[in-house]
Amino acid sequence: MDLFSNLAMGFAIALSPYTLMLAIIGCFLGTIIGALPGLGPSNGVAILIPVTFTLGLDATSALVLMTSVYYGAMYGGRISSILLNIPGDEPALMTTLDGYPMAKAGRAGDALVLSGVASFVGALLATIGLMLLAPMLARVAYVFGPSEYFALYLLAFCTLGGMASNNQAKAAIASCIGLGISTVGISSGSVMPRFTGGNLHIYDGIDFLVAIVGLFAIAEIFFFIEDHGKNSPVGVDLEKTTVPWKDIWETKWTMLRSSGVGFVAGILPGAGASLGSFLAYMTEKAIAGKDGGFGTGVAKGIAAPEAGNNAAAGGALVPMLTLGVPGSGTTAVLLALLMTLNITPGPTLFTDQPEVVWGLIASLLIANIVLLLMNVPMVKIFVKILMVPPAILLPGVTMVSFVGIYSLSGSYFDLLLMIGFGVLGYVLRKLDIPTVPVILGILLGGNMEDALRRAMTLSDGEWTYLFSSNISIGLWVAAIVGFVAPMFLRNVLRKPQRVTD
Repeated sequence: MDLFSNLAMGFAIALSPYTLMLAIIGCFLGTIIGALPGLGPSNGVAILIPVTFTLGLDATSALVLMTSVYYGAMYGGRISSILLNIPGDEPALMTTLDGYPMAKAGRAGDALVLSGVASFVGALLATIGLMLLAPMLARVAYVFGPSEYFALYLLAFCTLGGMASNNQAKAAIASCIGLGISTVGISSGSVMPRFTGGNLHIYDGIDFLVAIVGLFAIAEIFFFIEDHGKNSPVGVDLEKTTVPWKDIWETKWTMLRSSGVGFVAGILPGAGASLGSFLAYMTEKAIAGKDGGFGTGVAKGIAAPEAGNNAAAGGALVPMLTLGVPGSGTTAVLLALLMTLNITPGPTLFTDQPEVVWGLIASLLIANIVLLLMNVPMVKIFVKILMVPPAILLPGVTMVSFVGIYSLSGSYFDLLLMIGFGVLGYVLRKLDIPTVPVILGILLGGNMEDALRRAMTLSDGEWTYLFSSNISIGLWVAAIVGFVAPMFLRNVLRKPQRVTD
């Protein structure tokens, strides 16, 4: 009964005209961001976070808007994958394998509608899973002590770092950079300034929103400038779209299986939607066998990754809300939003601020329906937007980033710091060092340090305390597996990929 009463409370919040309007706007913007090659959900949410503060949105409204952008971007990523053979984001990479061949065969409209339905099924089932599983996991999290939390943070770094780069050493370097930046400012343990250089602006530490916008949005602007718009997509052509009922019916079990696989992948701290998409595709390919025709434009090859990556996106919200550990790169950005709004993710979130959690869950359900209704009849509009030249897009992104960050603190120093992080993000990407672990380090570094300090205090400096429970041992084992396993997965895939979500 608690579930239904909580859900009723969530719908009472989500169905207000104002919140509903934010969900629709977020879905529309998210789909556009997802459709534009290169931006992706992490960049999109990072760019738009300052807007929520500029508009003065409360916590629930800001979360509804940003998660709608997140879900919308996951939907939109498939459009350029199918029509241009260019993934809008990396979780949509697997969709190109069968989506583009189907489009080349003259069935682009069928592929887009089928992928939209698969995205709907995956996201819907994941939201239901979030609704059922998150409260249970939140209760389990009450037994976590400092050693378990330290191991959990380590697991997040290992899994996200392991999947975020083609080179484990580079992922580890990125994590260390983030952890190092998190130590800047006054230490919570000794109350002494660390690595501030006497600069009063950073005595409170580095604002993670400044770092996120710099590393994602400003670095992206530098790449736009470098490319001189050469990567502007052109030549999109889409004929009349119809609903391929036969394909949808034949792929119903594929959608259900892939949603389950994707949701489980999303729950793993740091694993993200790319892993969900990959595992769902490979599972269906193994079931179909050599006669399945995967890679030639089959319907199951489109339904599986789309259901998988959208289910993983919903699953990634579970560890973020219940444990305060992001399940993907985009949820790392959303975690920063929560912390800026003075919302502390974790087991107490469900009891202390139920209106935030259940309003968010209800909004996700509504946003998913909005996205399905939006993506089938309006797909031609989104295809037109694919042709927006960078010369128009670039000034808009720049303006939103600068105005948004300045509106947060009114500090010119933060603008300089943001540009500095943009340069850092540009250099790191040039060196093929992933930026998501840097963000994760900045976000979780302080909590990880506190967990380690409390563990050492409780054990009187005995480091074996970090392995003192079955839960912590299990998390350490999972962390090692999560860091090593991607090396073998890449060999199976035979096409190394970086993961940003």
